[in-house]
Amino acid sequence: MNAVEVRGLSRSFDGRDILRDVSFTVGHGEIFGYLGPNGAGKTTTIRILLGLLAPDTGEVRVLGRDLAADDDARARVGVLFENNGLVDRMSAAGNLTYYAGLYSVDDPAERVDELLALVGLADRRDDPVGTFSTGMKRKLGIARAILHRPEVVFLDEPSSGLDPGAQRMVRDLILELSRREEMTVFLNSHHLDEVQRICSTVAILAGGRIRAFDSVENLTAASGRPAVTVALAGAGARACETVGGLPYVTECGVDGDRLRCTLADPAAIPDLIAALVGAGFRIEEVRRSSRSLEEIYIEHVGRAEGGP
Repeated sequence: MNAVEVRGLSRSFDGRDILRDVSFTVGHGEIFGYLGPNGAGKTTTIRILLGLLAPDTGEVRVLGRDLAADDDARARVGVLFENNGLVDRMSAAGNLTYYAGLYSVDDPAERVDELLALVGLADRRDDPVGTFSTGMKRKLGIARAILHRPEVVFLDEPSSGLDPGAQRMVRDLILELSRREEMTVFLNSHHLDEVQRICSTVAILAGGRIRAFDSVENLTAASGRPAVTVALAGAGARACETVGGLPYVTECGVDGDRLRCTLADPAAIPDLIAALVGAGFRIEEVRRSSRSLEEIYIEHVGRAEGGP
């Protein structure tokens, strides 16, 4: 059983299709990245998963249950929307203690102390949250979302509005809670570098449909077309002429003394090197190339904008 399952999900508002036949799964213990431009339907998907909105068609399950109809299952899920859900006039410890009572957390004082240490706010435990920076409030909001030790936590744009330093702190915190708390993390984010660094699997939503769904490793592996960059001791253009006609080289280009080749098969990399050495070229470095998640995202979103 997967932690999250979405099958054939569709939802419209005022006659406009927001989600159209959306399907994907999230395995237990994964950090899953849900990507898409503003208005793509990411938050709508989360609200349907949480049972806050009803789908027009399709089926969703979290931990094998329908959260719209299962109170026990809802208690096993945590969520953080863009609003941190904190009371500014209360202290950091006071906020967490209040929610610990709502969640009926065992040993609430111990759990509050543990989480304040985890998010790096132990020394500010008694300070009013209204005096905190945006990044500190976000970290405390994450602590609130995982207070009751949920099995799955939904984080909706956790780095929104944060400076680069605070974004890094939140990213490190997500990795830590996934490892230490053994939670499945469903991350809705615009920060593609952040997603590429911490997520194991991603789905790209654009135009109401899933345009890509795979592991980050598979998506960034040059989309199945192995690419190699070879640094040469001069004569890059001549090297391109030499190997460009080889049957396993589908594309060849030169950037100074760097030869960039796309191959039909990754097993052909040794053959490429042997061909260059045999032709008398001196090789200084060989590097397997990959595409960034940002490139892949822009490509899929661009295609979605050009058609259904």
